[in-house]
Amino acid sequence: NAGETVALFPEGHLSRNGHLGTFQRGFEVATKEAQNAVIIPFYLRGLWEDNFSYASQKMKRSKSKDISVSFGSTIDVHSSASEVKKAVFDLSVKSWKVYAETLPTLQKAWIQTSKDVGSKLCMADSTGVEVNGNRFITGTLMIANAIKNRLAESQNIGVLLPTSVGGSMGNMALLTLGKTVVNLNYSSGEESLIHALKIANITKVLASKQFVTKLKAKGFDLTSVLAEVEVLYLEDVREQMSRVKSLAMLTLVKLLPASVLSTLFIKDVNVDNTAAILFSSGSEGTPKGIELTHKNMMGNIKQAITLINPHDSDVMLGTLPIFHSFGLTVTTLLPLIEGIPVVCHPDPTDGFGIGKMAAKYEATMLFATATFFRLYTRNKKLSPLMFRNLRMVIAGAEKLPTEIRDAFKAKFGHDIYEGYGATETTPVASINIPDVLMQDTWKPQVGHKIGTVGLPVPGSSFKIVDPESFEELKTGEEGMILIGGTQIMKGYIGDPEKTASVIKEIDGIRWYITGDKGRIDEDGFLTIVDRYSRFAKVAGEMVSLGLVEGEIAKILGENDQIAIAALPDEKKGEKLVLLLEGEMEVDALQEDIKGLRLNPLFVPSEYYKVEELPKLGTGKADFKGAKRVASELSKVTHNER
Repeated sequence: NAGETVALFPEGHLSRNGHLGTFQRGFEVATKEAQNAVIIPFYLRGLWEDNFSYASQKMKRSKSKDISVSFGSTIDVHSSASEVKKAVFDLSVKSWKVYAETLPTLQKAWIQTSKDVGSKLCMADSTGVEVNGNRFITGTLMIANAIKNRLAESQNIGVLLPTSVGGSMGNMALLTLGKTVVNLNYSSGEESLIHALKIANITKVLASKQFVTKLKAKGFDLTSVLAEVEVLYLEDVREQMSRVKSLAMLTLVKLLPASVLSTLFIKDVNVDNTAAILFSSGSEGTPKGIELTHKNMMGNIKQAITLINPHDSDVMLGTLPIFHSFGLTVTTLLPLIEGIPVVCHPDPTDGFGIGKMAAKYEATMLFATATFFRLYTRNKKLSPLMFRNLRMVIAGAEKLPTEIRDAFKAKFGHDIYEGYGATETTPVASINIPDVLMQDTWKPQVGHKIGTVGLPVPGSSFKIVDPESFEELKTGEEGMILIGGTQIMKGYIGDPEKTASVIKEIDGIRWYITGDKGRIDEDGFLTIVDRYSRFAKVAGEMVSLGLVEGEIAKILGENDQIAIAALPDEKKGEKLVLLLEGEMEVDALQEDIKGLRLNPLFVPSEYYKVEELPKLGTGKADFKGAKRVASELSKVTHNER
């Protein structure tokens, strides 16, 4: 009221975990009597890597020491703490957008880090291959030199390689040549793969003979798909590499600084160029080709690493397929660019194999989907001692059921922290992380809330809007989730109309329209309700299929799983059809459901026992496949009647 500017720090403490802390409500009292005043929110980016922060020593040694300040537009002086925090989240997007412009391309960032790693472990896999930073650079540049001329006329290169040292080298070799990597989802089926080759204009594929043979033995015959393109097999490429040339390259790598190696061997491209094309899971329709730029991927890596807050002793498990955005960005590129040793196993369903790698290398970080975590808890050969060194376990890509979280905790003694994102967001949008005790106040900085998918990663923001009008809703109200941030995709390849339908610019920020229904609490934590497409209209009422699955899951046995599909119904508009996999019988399940006393609209009309529920290659539930199976079984049943 005296006309002065007053700067307030509503968190009241420095961040202990890289997230924005709780905004204390004391300033609301102070502003109650304010007259003719406004609040100007501002955001500081870059202090987490500062020597005075609570970040790990490894984070503090980060090359980037840039600190930027972003000021927002004025807001009402009587705004609540949650409203001010929301404004600061939005400001973080603009601040990180500026920061992302200063980041190098993936390949330039990688070669600098690998030089720093030097003779220390860079990557290992379950075939016994183990390489340090220098040897990873050598192998990558040798592959690049061997395939360079054959790829001269092509930009988008298909990749069919396992999660391994070779798979990572193959991807990075293509990036050093300035190519766009397109890791193909071999589990999506012949039709989807040929569709991917066509829309991404792929005429050449880098593959592994051994991997293709193993896939065929597992029922994924790619013969007709590969007949459409020219295939460069990594085994043939390696035969062209003489030992003398390899030793000469290794000598250069050891002697020359990263800047010179980069000038000699890495093609310089714009950060806005497409680095990767990934195909959506196709759980609800035909997979879409999603273009992610170097800026998208570098930005998302920096967002994620802020919250991972790596220690010098960390070792990451790389088990997710490289065709999955979580597997490419988080468990392949991130450790290479941030200098975290990564140990790979190509089969995410093989809990025992993963456990052996975890125990051998004392792995500290595991990222997987709920489906894979379920398999690990059931695997009798996977001893809890194998996972004893884990300090961070993150679930993404699909909802984490309570029973899986509890079972994993009971067996291994570790909490699973749930994250959220989409291929369109590169993919990380939010992560729950462990709480940290603040020893000055003996209170925790809350990093997670069970049932939520966490706070938005730094440089990202959520908005809950009415799905029709896009009017922003109040805190706690449920609506369409929008995600803003530097990690929002370039677009769907060859489909500007589809891109325009899911990207909306509001107040200078590009927002991705997720198709998910959710709500945000006063601290900014996001809760997912369900996909808008996974609601059935039963007798005029909207019923969440995910909610019904969650309620019925409470009475399932350890080895039982269900999926609910909505099918047309003459009387009720739509009906719920339940598919059951496991030891439980349908009659017993129907009887147990009566005991739940569900809303009658939640009770399925039809039940079918199936040998196996439809799943995607990433382990996620295949909603489209479940609906197809339910429809076929329902038709057979009604025809018999």
